[in-house]
Amino acid sequence: MTGLFWWVVYPYIALTVMIVGLLYRFAFRQVSWTAPSTEMFEKKWLRLGSTIFHYGIVFAFIGHVMGVLIPRRVYHAMGVSDETYHIFAIAGGGLAGIMVVLGLIILLIRKITNRRVRAHAGFADYFAVILLLIVAANGTYMTIVYNTTVAAYEYRTTIGPWFRSLLAFRPDYHLMDTVPFIFQLHVLSAFLLFASIPFTMLVHMFSLPVRYPARAPQQYRSRVGYKRGKPQT
Repeated sequence: MTGLFWWVVYPYIALTVMIVGLLYRFAFRQVSWTAPSTEMFEKKWLRLGSTIFHYGIVFAFIGHVMGVLIPRRVYHAMGVSDETYHIFAIAGGGLAGIMVVLGLIILLIRKITNRRVRAHAGFADYFAVILLLIVAANGTYMTIVYNTTVAAYEYRTTIGPWFRSLLAFRPDYHLMDTVPFIFQLHVLSAFLLFASIPFTMLVHMFSLPVRYPARAPQQYRSRVGYKRGKPQT
């Protein structure tokens, strides 16, 4: 019963919360869909942390697609051996994980130490960054430390087929019975992250800036200019 809950019920609850929450927020709270910018308060560390994080998360997403959604037999058909796959997975995934963790740490420190940024950060902002950091740090540890010091765990025979069975609505939760705990923790925390997306700034990951080129430019006016009777743009 425990396995049935954690590997069938819980993932479907998390995905349902994410989908319904996204639809509700898009329909009734669309004005809060994008992540508010704090660049006017501090630029240097925002640009550094945000750039590292976003490049890292893109590479990590591609790595997860390659490892979880693409079956192992596809790689064998392409002539890619398990050893070759794991070498590139550890190198590429490790680099992506380090980038995500480093970017998040920079952004979190900036959020805590900068008074003006901290004043505009709410509970959801901290929750999103910290949960992301937990998921990313766990995944980076698995990739760099566990796979090189314990064993190069073949998640393509367990986690991958299990996740694809979820998407096909034919969940085979027994595949997760033998998965090492550190990998199970990564999966469970990731689904918690999915469920939190509609309630945090992470929602902007589903936005496509297709209307930005045609959007009217935003104007910022200086308070000093107004006081002197000379509005500045």
